[in-house]
Amino acid sequence: MKIKLIANPAAGSAARDRIERAVMLLEQRGATVDVTLTGARGDAVQAAAAARHQDYDRIVAAGGDGTLNEVINGLAPSVIPLAFIPLGTTNVFALETGIPFDLEQACALVLDGMSRSICMGKADGHRFLLMAGIGFDAEVVRGVSLPLKRLVGKMAYVVSGLITLCRYRPHLLEVVTEAGVRRQAYGVIISNGRLYGGRFVVSPSASLYSKSLSVCLLLRKTRLGLLRTMAKIAAGRPLLVDEAIQLRARKIVVGGVGVPVQVDGDYLGELPHVFQATFGELQMVLPQWSADVEGGTP
Repeated sequence: MKIKLIANPAAGSAARDRIERAVMLLEQRGATVDVTLTGARGDAVQAAAAARHQDYDRIVAAGGDGTLNEVINGLAPSVIPLAFIPLGTTNVFALETGIPFDLEQACALVLDGMSRSICMGKADGHRFLLMAGIGFDAEVVRGVSLPLKRLVGKMAYVVSGLITLCRYRPHLLEVVTEAGVRRQAYGVIISNGRLYGGRFVVSPSASLYSKSLSVCLLLRKTRLGLLRTMAKIAAGRPLLVDEAIQLRARKIVVGGVGVPVQVDGDYLGELPHVFQATFGELQMVLPQWSADVEGGTP
């Protein structure tokens, strides 16, 4: 098997050593591995875009959710199966799909796993696998210090969250679906999978295998109300009808003035944006139960 490995040596602790071991494990099984190590934002996009025109049997992203997001944006649309070796600080996609965190098991899945078409989201052409956040969570992502993230991992988001909470003012958003449904909200989370920011669940019906996206409209317009909503999500408690509205849509237009947007944990820009579901542009190598169970959880 001929493999293109696109790896982020700055993803998580001991990432470089884990990448070297992954190459060894794959080669011990007879694979030929061509490695590209990323050094800056956009490197994984370029490496994946170049690889899609070559005769690889597998393309493998090794890193965190951000690395995986870059790879899909360079690779798709493509018929070459994409696999993932989680090395990052959170690895929500691995949690969502059951991809092993154990390196030997993850490498075995790369070689032995079956591929399946999944749905992706697009934000004005920029693809995402997990979710898009509009409002408070995107402001938190925008405020994360990259040097601090490299030093303390997920705690960098906590620091940014506390700083953001002290100064953030929710803005009114206008949301329109392809069916003509119009709603207003003060925050929007568009989900392609059940898990959000770790093991938190915002949209229980979201699925990587559906041809539509789940849309959660956050209705609280004060910082205190927003804090209460986020606390309920963190505690795993369901949101009430006066706190959130759940929709499903294939296309969503979200408008607002100066409101930030993040996709898969990376800052994208400000509104307005058009979000839509795309199916069949990407084949991913996943555990068998992930392909068998709607929503990707056993």
